[in-house]
Amino acid sequence: MPESIQTTGIAATADSAADADLLAQTAIAVRAAASALRERFGDVVRYQTREELMRALAANDDAARDVLLPRLTLLRPGARLVEDELAGGALPPGEWWVLDPAEGNVNHLHALPEWAVTATLVRDNQPVLTAVHLPLTGETYTALAGAGAHLDGRPLHVSQTTDLGLSLVATSQARPDEDEKVVRRIGSSITAMLFDALVVRTSVPATLHLLNVAAGRIDAFWQFAGARADLLPGALLVAEAGGRISDAEGRPWTPESESFLAAGPGVHTEAVTTLSR
Repeated sequence: MPESIQTTGIAATADSAADADLLAQTAIAVRAAASALRERFGDVVRYQTREELMRALAANDDAARDVLLPRLTLLRPGARLVEDELAGGALPPGEWWVLDPAEGNVNHLHALPEWAVTATLVRDNQPVLTAVHLPLTGETYTALAGAGAHLDGRPLHVSQTTDLGLSLVATSQARPDEDEKVVRRIGSSITAMLFDALVVRTSVPATLHLLNVAAGRIDAFWQFAGARADLLPGALLVAEAGGRISDAEGRPWTPESESFLAAGPGVHTEAVTTLSR
């Protein structure tokens, strides 16, 4: 079995002080955008058609993006924006902002608390910094390549559990239009984990599960397929909190991989074994 990497392969940047200041300013921008979404949060609204639902999701995205994007453009005028938050794969060289202005958007529309705003700067296809804000709790999670992961300034550390049978693990649901093969693979992986892990959680969005892995509350998270905006913030947070990032077969993960696994070092190998069955 290939040896998994312990980090995402990110090295500290040459101008770490400048990036640390950039992260602080990015966190401020993310909190401002999240406030705009908080004002839109309230009662459940039922939509009669998928078209109505998609318009409501887009309106939330636009409300947060309209606050977030101008601030990030001022911070990094030369960085380009990834327009499609559902896209995957490698990015061209240079700096890119990967945003999810309403991560967990469906939850927001259903008056559920599991949603956030995220912004991640990718430099030459490596995530350099990320900020994730949860407006209903007031928490801000940040990570800077080579400088650790933090929750409101307090260092984060992944779980040290060494037995998958004592572990709480999680996965995210496939998109409604996901390929049938991927959906069936998700189902079989959940079944395998139900046999091997203590508790299995299945919900969206992926980022919130990964925050919990970075904080040591959840021992492992896996996903098949997935977009850059879903996985890059959490991948950097978990790696900087001491976790292991790979694909589901234990190979080094990149945004082009077909699967993703983030876990504490003590259960990573066992999780790979379970997911590979």
